[in-house]
Amino acid sequence: MERRIKALVLAEAANPEWVSVPLVGWSLANALRGVADVHIVTQIRNRDAFLRAGLAEGRDFTAIDSEKLAAPLWKLAERLSLGKGVGWTMKTAITTLGYGYFERLVWQKFGPAIRAGEFDIVHRVTPLTPTAGSRIAPLCRAAKVPFLLGPLNGGVPWPKGFDSERRREKEWLSYIRGAYKALPGRTSTLAAASAILCGSAHTRSEIPARFQAKTIWLPENAVEPSRFTRIAAQPGTLPLRGCFIGRLVPYKGADMAIEAALPLLRAGQLRLDIIGDGPQGAALRDLVAREGVGDAVEFHGWLEHGAVQDVASRSQLLVFPSVREFGGGVVLEAMALGVVPIVVDYAGPGELVGDRTGFRIPLGRRPEIVAALRRQLQEIAADPSILPGMAEAGREDIAARFVWSAKAAQVERIWRAILDGRPLPQELAPPG
Repeated sequence: MERRIKALVLAEAANPEWVSVPLVGWSLANALRGVADVHIVTQIRNRDAFLRAGLAEGRDFTAIDSEKLAAPLWKLAERLSLGKGVGWTMKTAITTLGYGYFERLVWQKFGPAIRAGEFDIVHRVTPLTPTAGSRIAPLCRAAKVPFLLGPLNGGVPWPKGFDSERRREKEWLSYIRGAYKALPGRTSTLAAASAILCGSAHTRSEIPARFQAKTIWLPENAVEPSRFTRIAAQPGTLPLRGCFIGRLVPYKGADMAIEAALPLLRAGQLRLDIIGDGPQGAALRDLVAREGVGDAVEFHGWLEHGAVQDVASRSQLLVFPSVREFGGGVVLEAMALGVVPIVVDYAGPGELVGDRTGFRIPLGRRPEIVAALRRQLQEIAADPSILPGMAEAGREDIAARFVWSAKAAQVERIWRAILDGRPLPQELAPPG
């Protein structure tokens, strides 16, 4: 048997009790413990959650206290983003300013051990943003210890025709986001990395050509099978049930989902569950009432995670025409339940859904997306017998590639290739 790799995994944002990036950071870092001897380095705010998850401080993880800089930067980011749940580019940019301090403290703690060869590899899992450089990467290269980045993701351009949605999200900084490529330390970070895992094709395209040979497409999201215990019924007959899951804001597209579905909702061929809430909620309820389809559309608001799968598993379709998703974790979760996704073919969701496992609507302006989505829904209603096979293919795809254990195994293969001096594996290709 091969000796288990000794890895230092940097996951500044990693928390099993939170969502979004911290949950991704925790899930991947923790899954890697199953394939290697991993010591996780995280930020002090995550310490108690790590302990509650059963990890032993000092043996399994180290919590770095960078709050002296991290806490005031987060407060500043909250003020400048001008609202809760909006201005994510601004929040990311400001909080990333303090990440260098975190790595400085990490190197003070672990630099001697890295230089002494106590770790075979150092892998920075979070932050996910490609705008965050690493002061540790060149230091690891000097110590002849491979350093990996990623999966990196973020910064997907706002599509044409959705500028009003961009402004409502208070994404002012997104207009000049590309300036990060000129930040000091970006080139040295990429040059020092032994591999750069990219969570999307867009992020991969932003890596300079001279570093492309070190890139690997590896979506950052996966699912934990124990959290998805239900399987949706797919009888292949009418009436159909669909669900939308997400924050109720214009770019997520719940209004487009309702508008596109109106003919089927009125005909009794489709029911729609809206799971989530947000500033667009009242307007969506007004739309449903105005169109007279209140009996066919149910608003559930925010639900606890277990309750989400209870509602979603009653559906045959995930109707999710979001126009700007980095990772698209909700798409994988739907597929794990055997719910067939309909997504806009752009960024994360468009890369996770293949022709065997779901439907991809061409990106366009809002009226074009609504029209294309309506046509797709009507085609499915005309022949719902296609859904059971697609649902099964989706569940198989999740089990093979998009559970955390499979993701950890893929990363471990990348680690071994680097340590053995072999070409980087590229077998996890986007679905066709």
